[in-house]
Amino acid sequence: MADRVTVIGWDGSPLTAAARSALGAATLVAGAAHHLSLAEVPPTAERIRLGSVALAARRIAGHRGTAVVLADGDPGFFGVVRTLRAPDFGLEVEVVPAVSSVAAAFARAGMPWDDAQVVVAHRRTLRRAVNVCRAHTKVAVLTSPGAGPAELGLLMEGVHRTFVICEELGTEREQVTILTSDKAADHSWRDPNVVIVIGGPAGATESGGWLAGRDPSAGPRGWTLPAEAYGGLMGESELEPLRAAQLARLGPRVGDLVWDIGCASGAFATEAARAGAAVIAVDRDPQACARTEANARAFGIQLQIVHGAAPHILENLPEPDVVRVGGGGAAVVSAVADRRPQRIVTHAATRDAAELIGRDLTSHGYDVECALLQSVELDTRAWTERERSVAFLLSAVLPDRTA
Repeated sequence: MADRVTVIGWDGSPLTAAARSALGAATLVAGAAHHLSLAEVPPTAERIRLGSVALAARRIAGHRGTAVVLADGDPGFFGVVRTLRAPDFGLEVEVVPAVSSVAAAFARAGMPWDDAQVVVAHRRTLRRAVNVCRAHTKVAVLTSPGAGPAELGLLMEGVHRTFVICEELGTEREQVTILTSDKAADHSWRDPNVVIVIGGPAGATESGGWLAGRDPSAGPRGWTLPAEAYGGLMGESELEPLRAAQLARLGPRVGDLVWDIGCASGAFATEAARAGAAVIAVDRDPQACARTEANARAFGIQLQIVHGAAPHILENLPEPDVVRVGGGGAAVVSAVADRRPQRIVTHAATRDAAELIGRDLTSHGYDVECALLQSVELDTRAWTERERSVAFLLSAVLPDRTA
């Protein structure tokens, strides 16, 4: 095992005295091509071109001597330190940090970033990174080959955002480009790059928030809000007890894409977005779309609203993670199941209708549950019954997508 492992962050500025000292004593140096060409790398040191960090870690673990790993930005922030410290390799490391590429990108843009989400986009996580960009007003995306600005722009179709693309930060080839998301696929971009994605209403106040990323105290307290919070116009499928049960079964979260079909006032769509998920709200009624847009604006959250009748309007929408079907009946639920989301919730007014939907979901391979929900609202001034609602709640989970 290496006698000493030092991880040095590099942001293009001159190396610190501590970094130069560690590098000068190194018998093995690992890094990208532009790191290995630095003048401070000892000519006698063994050099490893960093591709797979895990493979490099194995080489370092078997090395007898002093090893240095060079990495862009802060290596402890979505960087190589996590892999090197993994139990598989048993490496204890010293870290000489530098300015992270995210901090550098926002500095080039002249913007604060304590209110930004930060995501990593690989081929396997690209869709979830895009969902975060759909849901939030300020996101920094650490890209990778095959999951860069062009791919982000293509998957953002239907949502307008501004991209600030920072290529090769800290090098002589550094370049910052500002364009709209729909234009990103028209260009070729150099790696490494960071994309700042901006759009929608401002998040934090001018004085800033108190928690990095997003302020959980923004907006009214509560998982589901009363009808008055949404202008008082509620459809039957939006009553608070049913809405709360649907949210609980879907569990929308950051990185998810939620479809809300038959959005009515937008209450469910708004509350899913408040949980951090990206939401596409669909309704064939233009007034429902307008109410949903107004409520989203009032709560300061991001929604994509699609006017059209399901199931046909669903054909060109991006793949959902979880879906609420608030209207359209068995035909729409069946069309949704064809798209294989992880979870589906809907409701029926009668047991026969619930059974029809449940059998279809089962035939699509879903595990189905059904519960009869009855709620009675009392007028607490006289403790008399004011309103009663009854519905069959159906929830379906795809067993091979339970994560």
